[in-house]
Amino acid sequence: METTALALLGALIVLPAVVAALLLAVRTDKPRTFITVIGALAIACLSVLAAAVFLPQSSQGALYFAVPEGVAEGISYVTIGIDLVLAAYIIGKGLANKKYLAPVLALVQIVLIVWFELSIAHGIAVEQAICIDNLSVIMILVIGIIGSGICVYALGYMRDHERHNHGGKDRRPTFFALMFVFLSAMFAIVVANNLTWMLCAWEVTTVCSFALIGYTRTQEAIDNANRQIILNLIGGLAFALALVWVGMLYGVMSFSEFVELTSSYTASGYSFLTVMPVLLLALAGFTKAAQMPFQSWLLGAMVAPTPTSALLHSSTMVKAGVFLLIKLAPCLGANLPGYVVMFVGGTPFIMCALAAINMSNAKRVLAYSTISNLGLITLCAGIGSAAAIWAAIFLLVFHAAAKSLLFLCVGTAEHHVGSRDIESFDQLFEKMPMLARLMALGILVMFVAPFGMLISKWAAFQAIITSGNVVLILILAFGSAATFMFWAKWLGKILSIAHAGDENVELSVYRSEWASMGLMTVLALGMCIGFPLISGSVVVPYLDAAFGTGTEGLITDGNMWIMAVLSFAVALIFLCFKGGTKKRVMPVYMAGAGIDFDQRTYLNSFGAEAKASQRNWYMEDVFGEKKMTLIGLAISLTLLAGGFGYAVDSAAQNKDNIQSTAAAQASYQGSAWQEGGVSFEQFLNYYSYYGASYDQYAEEYAEMGINSRAELMDALYQQYVMYSYYDTSVEGEE
Repeated sequence: METTALALLGALIVLPAVVAALLLAVRTDKPRTFITVIGALAIACLSVLAAAVFLPQSSQGALYFAVPEGVAEGISYVTIGIDLVLAAYIIGKGLANKKYLAPVLALVQIVLIVWFELSIAHGIAVEQAICIDNLSVIMILVIGIIGSGICVYALGYMRDHERHNHGGKDRRPTFFALMFVFLSAMFAIVVANNLTWMLCAWEVTTVCSFALIGYTRTQEAIDNANRQIILNLIGGLAFALALVWVGMLYGVMSFSEFVELTSSYTASGYSFLTVMPVLLLALAGFTKAAQMPFQSWLLGAMVAPTPTSALLHSSTMVKAGVFLLIKLAPCLGANLPGYVVMFVGGTPFIMCALAAINMSNAKRVLAYSTISNLGLITLCAGIGSAAAIWAAIFLLVFHAAAKSLLFLCVGTAEHHVGSRDIESFDQLFEKMPMLARLMALGILVMFVAPFGMLISKWAAFQAIITSGNVVLILILAFGSAATFMFWAKWLGKILSIAHAGDENVELSVYRSEWASMGLMTVLALGMCIGFPLISGSVVVPYLDAAFGTGTEGLITDGNMWIMAVLSFAVALIFLCFKGGTKKRVMPVYMAGAGIDFDQRTYLNSFGAEAKASQRNWYMEDVFGEKKMTLIGLAISLTLLAGGFGYAVDSAAQNKDNIQSTAAAQASYQGSAWQEGGVSFEQFLNYYSYYGASYDQYAEEYAEMGINSRAELMDALYQQYVMYSYYDTSVEGEE
């Protein structure tokens, strides 16, 4: 079983990379289409197979797999090589573009990683380098199905993109190769339990995103790609620093052991050891998930072609950030890192939702809504309760499907209507009736009952109320109101028909685009309809394993089934309705002063000809983008400064304890204590107590033939074994 599992997971990671290599070599459309479609189909099928294989067992608890020692060592050296190549690429690109901050950050990070890998991590064994739990299975399906669907969509879209933006070398081979490498790295992130492997894949997604955002090579694209790489390198550096801390003071390199030891140390009064690494990993998650103050890179990513935006927002990059935060949730809750994560997430949830109200650019609205929704997921992760994580997982899943559908719809509409401005979408039902239905359905899934996103927010509300945090309750209430407003404005524009008789242009949409949009629609609706099954068979078992409790009393199965049936009914009516009577187009009534009803011109009170129009109110003076951004930045920077300030102060006050712990960790590695299966926490208690005794009575110990702490600990181990044997014997006799 273990060999088969490792082979399956290896195929998931390697297959997209192989497809990427093939696409990089192909220069014509037909073979590119064939390789992309077959590769995407194979990846999606492999993802479903992985879910079918692992889910029955992972529902009983996380599955851990040991990689053979020689293979693991080889992979570790490969990751170092990949890190070096990525650093060289970033440094080279930065120098070529005369952008110097990114090369400096890359150089600092690679020096730190190589030193750590060769001096510390190399001596720490990771017995279970691969971990599969139900959250990993969910992410595998999101990446494999939604990510592959977006790659297929890109076939038609990028053909139009190259035609509209002609004038240079066709760089589609690079574009498609990067898309599939992205999927490969994401698979590695969600299955890796070895932190150094996870960091390597983490940085691959950073560089892929950088290259995709800068794809068009315009100055605007270069500037936004540079902003993305700088902000995400800050997160990568935070991740690397966390690894150094964990390696030196925890003596482990597996994520599962880190989470377990963090909870144990915190309960034992060693919180001065745990606050810093948890905050550093959370910071890495914030940067990847585009949380304030790092949100600007995701907004800048809108200059990239639409498939890039869809991939970043739905199945890769930002999802890696919230995946890490959800995995960290057992370490969060009612503690300093937990409160920092809660409020750093709550800030963009409300501020970005308010900023989206004054946006008419559809892609920018989608970007702000993504940051806002990820903020709510982050907030739930910070609460750290089973109910909050239930809500976070469903928010992640529904957002992935619905947001990818909306991005694909906007991209296709932009190419065929000629605008991404929401104000121009009142023509969609005439020009692109089916696409208008799909776009409207995607919006409904995002904010209307009985669809999944609203139900997930309801669950988040209940989890926050249970936590008793009034500020978070207010944030969720007002943020949700703002969310309702900007989605309702967009939906209203689609459902209003401004120009009866406009030509239908849907026949020119590529089949690959229709196939992908159809897939996303089926997924979005299927998850709403299958809500109760997903909860009972996937999410609740994960919570039972991770937290020791499910979500009893949150949302009953009966209510979920009612929502599922209603979702099916609403979707069926919405998609199938074509009107049962002949159209009867009436002119717009303009108080009897109309001149040309088709053009909506009328005679105004000054006797001049004027044109009637309908436009949403964007409230720029109230919820201006700049104003909301500045407030959000001020709050989030204050939270991060306060959190890290406390962590640094705590470390300074416990400097001696930290140094002692580092020395104890060095003594523990390879000792009889470790080989005998004694936990480091038990060893640390002995080391701290008897170490102080040794410092005070060194001469007396020397007379006994004990000339160092290491010799003292060896002698104590013999005593520990003897007493353990005696205690076991006595218990057996009783």
